[in-house]
Amino acid sequence: MKDEIRVPVRDLVEFVLKSGDLEVGNFSGQDRARAGQRIHKKIQNSRKGDYQKELPVSRLIEADSFNLNIGGRIDGVFLNEEPVIIEEIKTVSSNLSKYLQNENPLHWGQAKLYAFIYAESEGLDEICVQLTYFELKTARTVEVKKNLSCKELEEFFFLTINKYISWLKKIIAWQNLRDDSLQALPFPHSEYRKGQKELAVAAYKIIRQSGQLLIQAPTGIGKTAATIYPALKAMGQRYTEKIFFLTARTTGKQAAVKTMQLLQKSGAAVKFLVLTAKEKICFTPGTECSAAECKFARGYYDRIEQARSEIFNFSSFTRKQLEIVARQHQVCPFEFSLDLALWSDCIIGDYNYAFDPRTKLKRFFGEDKASVNSDYTFLIDEAHNLVDRSREMFSAELRKQDFLQTRRLFKQELPELHKAMGKINNWFLKSRKLYLSEQENESSTELPKSLLPLLNNFLNLSEGWLSQNIRTNYRNALLEIYFLTHRFRKIVELFDENYTVYYVKENLNIMVKLFCLNPAKQLENALKSAGSALIFSATLTPLKYFKEILGCDEKAETATYPSPFPRENLQVFLENKISIKYKNRKLTLEQLTDLISSFIRSKKGNYLIFFPSYEYMNQALELVIGENPEIDFLVQTSGMSESEREDYIAAFSHDNLRTTAGFAVMGGVFGEGIDLIGKRLDGAIIIGVGLPGISFERELIRDYFNRKGKGFDYAYKFPGITRVLQAAGRVIRTETDRGKILLIDERFSNYAYRSLLPQDWQIRSIGEKVRF
Repeated sequence: MKDEIRVPVRDLVEFVLKSGDLEVGNFSGQDRARAGQRIHKKIQNSRKGDYQKELPVSRLIEADSFNLNIGGRIDGVFLNEEPVIIEEIKTVSSNLSKYLQNENPLHWGQAKLYAFIYAESEGLDEICVQLTYFELKTARTVEVKKNLSCKELEEFFFLTINKYISWLKKIIAWQNLRDDSLQALPFPHSEYRKGQKELAVAAYKIIRQSGQLLIQAPTGIGKTAATIYPALKAMGQRYTEKIFFLTARTTGKQAAVKTMQLLQKSGAAVKFLVLTAKEKICFTPGTECSAAECKFARGYYDRIEQARSEIFNFSSFTRKQLEIVARQHQVCPFEFSLDLALWSDCIIGDYNYAFDPRTKLKRFFGEDKASVNSDYTFLIDEAHNLVDRSREMFSAELRKQDFLQTRRLFKQELPELHKAMGKINNWFLKSRKLYLSEQENESSTELPKSLLPLLNNFLNLSEGWLSQNIRTNYRNALLEIYFLTHRFRKIVELFDENYTVYYVKENLNIMVKLFCLNPAKQLENALKSAGSALIFSATLTPLKYFKEILGCDEKAETATYPSPFPRENLQVFLENKISIKYKNRKLTLEQLTDLISSFIRSKKGNYLIFFPSYEYMNQALELVIGENPEIDFLVQTSGMSESEREDYIAAFSHDNLRTTAGFAVMGGVFGEGIDLIGKRLDGAIIIGVGLPGISFERELIRDYFNRKGKGFDYAYKFPGITRVLQAAGRVIRTETDRGKILLIDERFSNYAYRSLLPQDWQIRSIGEKVRF
């Protein structure tokens, strides 16, 4: 049997007929889709007589190696008219005259395809095509009609679909080649590491079963290869349509790219895409995304077909390759990458492309897409990072000063908008008296209901002016606060018992924040966009906590794998007589610094010393540096630039003539995601159990989970132990590495913490008979 490919009429028309400029910078409003749906229903419900709305139609086209099913819903059909009228309803923000003076090929193309499918099925010789335009700004409605013969429509129909079929033939040929290569694909390494094959087999079974699997596997087992490889094998047997490798760090993306390239060398005929943030890949930073400002936006759709055809000759759509082809054809590299996502087998990118309501890929995870049982596979790398990242994604905040400063820019030009923002500023002032007269912050379980109509009014007025796309010196400032407000309003729709509202006084400023305390519900909904998910990290301890907080299905399976390296390669020491608790730090500081000096002097090499905070680190480093003039020291500072971080890492060389010791903060940039292989790192000192610093937000999280008896664990202990294990994971990266770890804190002797440490660690307490 031939494969059947289904394509909506709208998608087909956009692919074949879209032309002209890329107008990302032109504002059309964030809720245009919803407004369009409301207008559609209103117009449809106003029709009298024998009017049939939302009529489903389809047409099957038989190609050589596949069948193409083209379908959709006609907005309306006037059955009693002579000839029958096919209606397509379109909403436009403003400038309706533009659509009346110059035919829009997409609007007419969509209507004409529907008209042909209907006319052919009903045996009609002629039909009337009606475009009904509704202008949002003026509420003006205009109907434009054309009587067309079925023969005319048939010619247009096949001319359009033949272009699409020509491209599909190329895609189908590629997919057949891909599937054959994947079915024969060997594992890319000569042999599996200990536990790696078992992990890959478990991953393959989960994808076949459309399930979820949480995997805790230590550094060195080869998690990236052990998840991508079985996902590709499953793709070759059509158990998954597309793979999304989602990660929080650049190092994760690099590891995925390296693995994909290795698999390609082993015979995998797959195309993978690396998504890069818009601000990083833009050819004209600081320029507005419009045809008037950017040559890579001007005429984008006139050149995209040639660019797409050329890059399809390659298998790796990396940033470098994208930039080369995009420059050659003068197309926006970011939009080009998004277009290529539709035709890529594997997409490598940040978490936000699948989870963040602002930036997720709408072409796969939009509101109009199927929300459950899709044929996508999520590979979620370093998943411990997703907890705090998702809290950020599903939270939103507004500040008084943003409204106050922006409204000053257009007092004379936009008086109505200026007044609306003044009312929001006044609301903040009243909130300060109500909530913050005696304290710096306050929380509430109730939404700020009196603020919401003020925000709605601001959004409506802003959209009215912004949709005119007038270039002024205050447009960007207004756009920025518009998007902040719109995000806040969208999060309001998610607000439930898993959220809190809190208010903060920031000198003269006031902030109101919708804070997501428990992201499980939102992540659960996002995970439903994938048919299967592999959720993995070296630090998912305890697995039960991560299964709950990441919104996994109740049937989700869990698996833990031991280190593939010999136990004797890693020595773990414990000093449990020094209290690192905040109240005792001054009393034990000298003991601590003596112990640090003893450890880093025990053998020439390279060491990392992890502290729970900058404050504590700064208290200790002067004493340690003063006691060890023969050692070279590095110190992490807050807000280090990328070049400063690179210099810090580069100082850990295998051929250093003197001992090098780096002071760092647990949970920071050097606490995970760095590879110091071999003699580049000989040991690490981990001071404390990694508890996040006490803060207003942490205490809100603690209070929320206290209702379930898990407050301290979920807010502090489990996130803390993740930091400890990540820091410890820097020491042994390969089977030839040797190293040692020193844990310092009396709490490590407590079962509540000790039970969370790896079972294969052979921990020795420091005493008279134990030496480094």
